[in-house]
Amino acid sequence: MRADEYPFFDAPFLAFAHRGGARYAPNLHRENTRHAFEQAAALGYRYFETDVHATADGVLLAFHDDRLDRVTDRTGLVAALPWSEVAEARIHGRDPIPRLAELLTAFPDARFNVDAKSPGAVDLLADAVEEHEAWDRVCVSSFGVRRLHRLRRRLGRRVASSASAAGVAANRFLPWLTRVLNTSAPALQIPVRHLLARRDVTLLTPALVRSVHRAGKQVHVWTVDDAPLMEWLLEQGVDGIFTDRVDTLKDVLTAHGRWT
Repeated sequence: MRADEYPFFDAPFLAFAHRGGARYAPNLHRENTRHAFEQAAALGYRYFETDVHATADGVLLAFHDDRLDRVTDRTGLVAALPWSEVAEARIHGRDPIPRLAELLTAFPDARFNVDAKSPGAVDLLADAVEEHEAWDRVCVSSFGVRRLHRLRRRLGRRVASSASAAGVAANRFLPWLTRVLNTSAPALQIPVRHLLARRDVTLLTPALVRSVHRAGKQVHVWTVDDAPLMEWLLEQGVDGIFTDRVDTLKDVLTAHGRWT
């Protein structure tokens, strides 16, 4: 599928607030919270990135880790806990963990790139897209190939998806590239570099960008917080950047006349 077949990709350049902009000063220690996304929206962002996990009783959370331990004042596996317990957790003792449904409702004009981090989150994510009629507002992704395929089966071609970056490591780049350009994914979302066979391999090249564009697809790069690297990526012709430093990316895009 081509990117121009999906309203999700209708912006001239896609600036993604990664977890709401986790390294933006007002968001420090408040990643993936409603506060963080509000701060990104206040800067003018309308593309958000988040991850989803499911609680033991089937509540879909906008949360990156599979455990509460790193960023909250509680402990335990998200998948082993009921929502009643998870709801008591506070991110760095301050913010509650939002449900994806809460974010879709709170930001009706925003678009969400959503990474399904666990098998239990897959059908709940598809249900949320359908319930909120968010087909044009969501791009689904997952490092798990089976999870990604399940999402595509559930949502069909009405909802955009990204090609799995895990395929880069699994198929050693060139064989994978040949296949990915013929998949239903309208976007390729990759890091600039990836550790492959214990070597640091550059994935983002001008040839890759040209090949993806010839197929009518887009290239989005994650997660970039350094202004000179952002400048270089714009020179390479990428179509989107995920960043924790939402202020820095906005400044770079504004300087290049690319901020909208």
